[in-house]
Amino acid sequence: MAYSSILDWIQFKDVMSNPFYPYESYNLPFDLSYKIWEILGGLIAWLVNLILPGNWLSTWLVSDEVSNMFAIVVFMVLIFLVAFVVTLLSLWMERKVLGRVMDRRGTMIGLKGFMQCLADGFKTFMKENTISRNVDKKTYLWTAALIIGTSALIACMIPLSPRWYVVDYGTGLLVIMALFALAPFFILVSGWAQNNKYSLIGGMRAAELMISYEVPMLIMIASTCLLAGSFNIGDIVNAQADAVWFFIPQIIGFITFIFCATAEAERVPFDIAEAEAELVEGWQTEYAGMKWGLIMLADYFRGYVSCAMVVIMYLGGWLIPFVPMEVNGWAPEIVFLAKVWMVFFVMIILRGALARVRTDQIVNIGWKVFMPLSVLNLMVVLALKLLGVF
Repeated sequence: MAYSSILDWIQFKDVMSNPFYPYESYNLPFDLSYKIWEILGGLIAWLVNLILPGNWLSTWLVSDEVSNMFAIVVFMVLIFLVAFVVTLLSLWMERKVLGRVMDRRGTMIGLKGFMQCLADGFKTFMKENTISRNVDKKTYLWTAALIIGTSALIACMIPLSPRWYVVDYGTGLLVIMALFALAPFFILVSGWAQNNKYSLIGGMRAAELMISYEVPMLIMIASTCLLAGSFNIGDIVNAQADAVWFFIPQIIGFITFIFCATAEAERVPFDIAEAEAELVEGWQTEYAGMKWGLIMLADYFRGYVSCAMVVIMYLGGWLIPFVPMEVNGWAPEIVFLAKVWMVFFVMIILRGALARVRTDQIVNIGWKVFMPLSVLNLMVVLALKLLGVF
């Protein structure tokens, strides 16, 4: 059957009416992806039908099953692009704030300096892809790929609101923390595979960092989940809507978690695994060009995830305090990202104000300061639960 109008092929249907819709509730990025494919698929189907009237391919392209399949592909691209842009904005924010801290203007190239971030990305992609002769090539490449891949994955897994998520899983924080904890293992193996003493020392320092700070972080995550009664991210945020934001009863855990999250993201003053002043570039010494650029991007992905976990666990997620739920539902994604950048601003100030700690200091702080504080925070939460306050 031939059609004369493109409007016959592009029909914006209710995404939840599709029998192959993969979610139980409304998902905004999937809805946007579905509409994008309806436009692209409808345009292609219309063009094919103009050339071959009444063909089966045009009908197949706009069928419910195919539309859902291609919408999932567009959905994955859209989720990654949003996480990527958020990370670039965080990088731009750090450059501008650090510039002011150092009494200078910071980057000024295009759009208040934002284009400098894109220019640096293109620069790393244009550099020569060199690999040292003595490295264990397979391990060297695979560990870098896994560090970059897991960092991008957890950044995409962070929900921005009840309607902006990838999967509504019941063990959300634990899954994110499990993937978050893999990077130091990969860094240790990568440092060994490069056959370079600076890289090996950087990898060993990363292992020390992991052991010293992930245990307190897990205890504080357990405390928050105990207070909320769920591991689900949405349930944790909703629990703060019913009571108070969790940074009030868990002020000890809130402050401790910010420092632990900063350490896990390998940011100053806890960047001992890189430490360019004394280790050249630490475990990244033998990575050049595009590989180095992507690893640096992965570091900022992890910084974004660290800030997002703070917001989810202690600052009410995408909720605005003292306003009705109708206002909260207007633009929850913007609210969530504003809180994330607020926490990231604190991390930037820490970077500008504090000097890097020594290896022995970072281990002592982790075990002798943050570990007892995380246990104390857990005891406070247990007391509040036993007394029926929450």
